[in-house]
Amino acid sequence: MHKNYWGGAWHDGGAGFIDVENPTTGKVIAQQAIASVEDVDAAVRAARAAVEQREWSGMRPGDRGRMVRKLGEYFTLNRMEIASELAAESGKPLFEALIEVDGTARYFEYYGCQSDNFQGDSIPLGDAYIDFTELEPLGISAQIIPWNYPLEMVGRSVGAALAVGCVAIIKSPELDPLSSRHFALAAEYAGFPVGVMAVLCGEGAVAGAALAGHPDIDQVVFTGSVATGRSVAKAAAENLIPCVLELGGKSAAIVRKDADLDLLIESVRWGVFFGAGQVCSALSRVIIHEDLLLEFNERVCELVDAIEVADASGIERESLVMGSMISPQQRDRAANLVQQALDEGAVMLAQGKAPTQGSFYPPTVLQVKAGSSIEQTEVFGPVLCVIPYSGEDEALAIANGTDYGLVSGVFGQDINACLYLARRLRAGQVFINEWFAGGVETPFGGVKQSGYGREKGREALFNYVATKNIAVRLRKQ
Repeated sequence: MHKNYWGGAWHDGGAGFIDVENPTTGKVIAQQAIASVEDVDAAVRAARAAVEQREWSGMRPGDRGRMVRKLGEYFTLNRMEIASELAAESGKPLFEALIEVDGTARYFEYYGCQSDNFQGDSIPLGDAYIDFTELEPLGISAQIIPWNYPLEMVGRSVGAALAVGCVAIIKSPELDPLSSRHFALAAEYAGFPVGVMAVLCGEGAVAGAALAGHPDIDQVVFTGSVATGRSVAKAAAENLIPCVLELGGKSAAIVRKDADLDLLIESVRWGVFFGAGQVCSALSRVIIHEDLLLEFNERVCELVDAIEVADASGIERESLVMGSMISPQQRDRAANLVQQALDEGAVMLAQGKAPTQGSFYPPTVLQVKAGSSIEQTEVFGPVLCVIPYSGEDEALAIANGTDYGLVSGVFGQDINACLYLARRLRAGQVFINEWFAGGVETPFGGVKQSGYGREKGREALFNYVATKNIAVRLRKQ
């Protein structure tokens, strides 16, 4: 039985437990304690005590940063154990799980190095005053974590929160919660003060709602669906606290006539078939110049044929293997959306093969019309929509023509033309000639119904602080 963690101790679940299944086989691999509303209250009380004691927030920033970096050290030292557990509970290939564990460690390393390099300003008001600002940690950050990246999303957000002196309560996902226990183990390894880190698993409608709406938290971070994001935002608004929302997308790449198709095909492989397409910023639409359509279709069919869909929980090296989706429900949702698209007139360009056992769905490529249901709907699966265009104004209208605005991309060899398009795309981040370009240092977040606030980079640190101004009137000498 995997337990919950708060106040420096492990606890059973007040709401009982759930079976955690391996989506590749459908077999139960462990049981996870489920937090009740009372458990959430207890975790918040422990976190509030840590805030009021100021041992963490009052620490010298360099010392605090060193401890945050030790979280990354723990994940690096135990990478294979953690990745194996993550692969088993999520259906990821082992090499994808290793990438996630390494990314988690990198976030803690990055934000640990930012602790003593993040400060307020001195404001000149003349000889009669000294005026300065301090960046004070907000206090308790409630982190509601999604199932598609249950480790890396924590490193991304909690790393920034801890670096500036906040304490964190992590609500892990119900579908793959087991590897999240390593955050508590890492906090113990790093010697964190009691109450600074809590990890609870619970149902979203119970523990998640109780955490998001708790009157004694100071900030909420949520990644997930638009519908749930609205509920989280409403709960935060009731308590007049800030929140950061990342709510998915229907991200598009505009492919100019002069694009390098080698770069594009590589980006399609990683952009929509990595993680079985269960990525908020997946490359889910290719808006391609009509002169390149036939060649691209041939190339993407070759890619799909080369991808093996299988249990890859033992494959450590990167390869053209795609694992399962997280659950039968997610698989069936993707299949139903594809069938609906075909019924509405979409053309099946390519579809791979997948095992009939487990939650597998094959890589799929459809040619669709702009404005069609699947062109507007986030599938959250390995499904690529291809839309041809003739003029760049048309391409921009298609790319910007959804409710989402998380990321976008442009492929082409004329960098001036690419930048022209990039500045007109309504998205929080634009990739040029490589999907997922950038790194932990680059700000990430959406516009429109993709949410608000920014993760990653130094900009994320401002999610967790309030600016206090201190003005001092000096005596005349």
